[in-house]
Amino acid sequence: MFLKGDKCMTDKCPVERRPYPPGEHGRGRRKESEYYIQLREKQKAKRIYGVLEKQFRNYYELATKKKGVTGENLLQILESRLDNTIYRIGLAPSRTEARQEVRHGHVTVNGRKVDIPSFRVKPGDVITAVEGIARIKEAAESANKAAIPSWLEVDLANLSAKVTGVPSREDIDVPVQEKMIVELYSK
Repeated sequence: MFLKGDKCMTDKCPVERRPYPPGEHGRGRRKESEYYIQLREKQKAKRIYGVLEKQFRNYYELATKKKGVTGENLLQILESRLDNTIYRIGLAPSRTEARQEVRHGHVTVNGRKVDIPSFRVKPGDVITAVEGIARIKEAAESANKAAIPSWLEVDLANLSAKVTGVPSREDIDVPVQEKMIVELYSK
């Protein structure tokens, strides 16, 4: 799934040659139970957003307390994290790199330096990246302007963006079935 190296870009990729796990019991059929599918969805969401278990659980608890659909609330909370917003704006090619930019203090929110990747942005916040950093400029120049969600107003020339609203489910293109996560936690 997350293999590295040039070998997986060729026909000799071990995953392509043997699409089953290694070892003596690799070829056996695993019956995918309902719990297994739900757990995989949760792990997928955690991996995509780069969140650990306790933090993810806290986000779920927060989503259940908000009015509305719990699964959509959970995705809204995850999308409104500062590191994810930097990625969505196009100032970083990946969420991990966006997280590092925030951690290193290259981002300001409403004119104040913020170095916490889990900082949640609200409508009306203005996010600006520090100028003079080549990696951020590269990412901004190669950013896909069509992929910027409607809840963000972006000015890539000034390396800034304004949060205009709350992300809706239509804006969130993450391949996660939030219903499965809610079912897992509601047991």
